Amino acid sequence: MLAISSGKGGVGKSTVSVSLAVALARSGLRVGLMDTDIYGPNVPGMLGVSEKPQVDPESGKIAPALAHGVHLISMGMLVDAGAPVIWRGPMLSKMISQFLFQVDWGELDILLLDLPPGTGDVQISLTQTAPLTGAVIVTTPSQLALEDVARGVRMFRETEVPLLGLIENMGGFVCSSCQQKSHPFGHGGGEAAADRFEMPFLGNVPLEPAVRAGADTGTPSILTNPDAPASKALAAISDHLQQLLQKPG
Repeated sequence: MLAISSGKGGVGKSTVSVSLAVALARSGLRVGLMDTDIYGPNVPGMLGVSEKPQVDPESGKIAPALAHGVHLISMGMLVDAGAPVIWRGPMLSKMISQFLFQVDWGELDILLLDLPPGTGDVQISLTQTAPLTGAVIVTTPSQLALEDVARGVRMFRETEVPLLGLIENMGGFVCSSCQQKSHPFGHGGGEAAADRFEMPFLGNVPLEPAVRAGADTGTPSILTNPDAPASKALAAISDHLQQLLQKPG
């Protein structure tokens, strides 16, 4: 059970979570993805899921959706599109417990948990409820992101959740006309953060319009453009994570 976290919103954490889930499924693993970002549950749209889940009348368990080889549950599948979810502590804890134990996940090799940004009630409930194998932090290259990463690192270390590493998203853009590479969100902040907080740097995912387009259409670009630099980077990060998870201890 692996948590995907970010210190702040807007870093592409959910896009990375979806892409990693699809990459892991393509490698032959049985993968579940639990979208715990109840205030912005956009993972179903990224995977092209629009139907509400079915509930088994005998067991009362919820059947997760299956999209692109990934089993998915999300608050976005349970409420009407655009409906606000105004929940706090106890209700959030109950939702997390239901997603963990009342969803018929079947036999999984790995369950990814896409966390909300920050270090709030959901994160605290998960660290107390879920037997997390580890956590991965997603950030952008900006040096200002170091402070946000620091909060996430402190939370996971205080709750004794192993940090498997850091992913730098939006790490550079190659112009399709001149082929020049630019860094609109800064350069090197992710790797610097990994060094500072003594955790593995899992890789850099470049900024590509195809990634956004894939999220909008419900078919991740790692499937439609597997040879694109971002897709190759995400596939390599997926392989790296599998190696880390297989290490004893």
